[in-house]
Amino acid sequence: MSKKRGTILIVDDNKGVLESVRLFLKQRFEKVLTITDPNRIPALIRDEEVDVVLLDMNFSAGVITGNEGIYWLKRIASRDSSVVVVMITAYGDIELAVKAMKEGAFDFIVKPWDNQKLYATINAAMQLRHSHKEVSRLKNQKQLIISDTDRQFRIFRGTSPSMNKIYKTASKVAGTDANVLITGENGTGKELIAREIHRLSKRAGEIFMPVDLGSITETLFESELFGHAKGAFTDAGEDRTGRLESASGGTCFLDEISNASLSSQAKLLSALERKSITPVGSNREIPVDIRLISASNKNLKNMVEKGVFREDLYYRINTVEITLPPLRERKEDIPLLAESFLRHFSEKYGKYNIKTGRAAYESLQSYHWPGNVRELKHAVERAVILCSSDIITPEDLSIDTFPAAPVQDFQTASLEEAQKTVIINALNKSGGNITEAARQLQIPRQRLYRKIKKYDL
Repeated sequence: MSKKRGTILIVDDNKGVLESVRLFLKQRFEKVLTITDPNRIPALIRDEEVDVVLLDMNFSAGVITGNEGIYWLKRIASRDSSVVVVMITAYGDIELAVKAMKEGAFDFIVKPWDNQKLYATINAAMQLRHSHKEVSRLKNQKQLIISDTDRQFRIFRGTSPSMNKIYKTASKVAGTDANVLITGENGTGKELIAREIHRLSKRAGEIFMPVDLGSITETLFESELFGHAKGAFTDAGEDRTGRLESASGGTCFLDEISNASLSSQAKLLSALERKSITPVGSNREIPVDIRLISASNKNLKNMVEKGVFREDLYYRINTVEITLPPLRERKEDIPLLAESFLRHFSEKYGKYNIKTGRAAYESLQSYHWPGNVRELKHAVERAVILCSSDIITPEDLSIDTFPAAPVQDFQTASLEEAQKTVIINALNKSGGNITEAARQLQIPRQRLYRKIKKYDL
C-alpha cells in the first residue's frame, strides 16, 4: 500500500491510545507524530509542517468538560488556521465534540473507534488540508502578480543585425532551463527579453516572477525571496510565501542583481545550489523549481575582479549571457519602435488618427537617447498627450530642449556614475519635476529623493 503524503500529529495523554493509532496510521500516511503533553503543540506546528491534528478532548485527571481540547483547538487555529483538527472523544462526550466542531474542528471520532471510520475521517481531513494549502499558494501567487505587474509587457522586434542576433539567441536558449544573464544600460529592455524567453519556454504556462533587487533592502532580502513564518519578526503577522517559492515551476527574473550585497549573494547561491529555500523563522526546507534569468546594468565580471560580486554566483547565473545594445547604436530600430508606441498610446488616449510628422522622425533619429527604449516610450507617450493636432511635431516630443548629461558605457562606468547620469537626464527632461522624473524612471518618488540627496543633485 502506497502511503499518502502528509504529516499527522496525535495528541492524547493515554500512551496506549497513542501507540494504537500510530501503528494503524503509519502504514497509510508518510509521517505520524505523537505527544502526550499538549503544551508541545505550538513548537511542533512551528517546526514541522503538520497537516492534521488528532486531538483528545481532556488531558487532566478527572476533568471531563472538554474545555482543554477546545482551548488547544483555538491555539492551533491561531497559529495556523489551515491545519485541520479532528477531535477524539468518549461516547458520552459527543455533545462536547459537536461543540468543538462549532469552534472549528473538522470532525470527531469516538472511543473505541472503528479503524475504517478512523481512516476515512483522517483521509478526508488530509484532503481538506491539501486544498487549503493550494488555495493559499494560489492567493499568494496572485497577489504577487498583481503587485509586480503594473503595466503590459510586449517585445518590439527591431530590424537591426544586433537585435536579430539577440532574438535568435533568446529563441535558442528559451527551450532549455539554462540560467541567463542579460546585461545592458538602463532602459534597453532587459525585462522584455526575459519575458520573451519565458514566453517561448516550456514554462510559459507558469508564473513569470520579476524581483527588483535594487529596491529590496538587505534586511528584507531573505523575507522577500524566501518568505517568513508568522512571528518571525515584529511585523510578521502571518506566514508569507517568498518570491522563489511563488515562482516555483516558472521563471524568476532577478533584476539589478549587482545591487545584492555579498551576504545576500551567499544566501541566494545556497538556495540555487540546494534548489530549496527555508523561510525566515522556520526550520522547514521547501523545494523550489525555477528557471533563473538575471539582469544587470553593470559589468559583473569587473565586480568579481574587484571582490564585490561572488565569482561562484556569477558563473551560476551566467550559463548564457545576452548583452543588449543601447538605442543610439541601433537607430534603424527607432522608427519601428516609435510606431509601436504610437499605436499603443493613441489607442490608450483615444487619439486614433494621430501620426508622426517627418520633422519629428528626424528629431527621433538625431537624438542620442541616454534613457534608451524606455526614454523613447515616454517621449512618444508625452507627445501623444500634448499634441494639439493629428501630426506629432518635434516640440511635442520635447527631446532636444534640455541639455543631456554625457552618456557612459555601462561596461566601463561605475554603477554610481551610471545611476547619477540617468537621474540627471530624467530631471532635465522633467524640468526638475520630481514626480514626473520618478514616473519616467519607473521608481517610487521617495527612492528618487534618496538618490538625489545621495548624489547631491
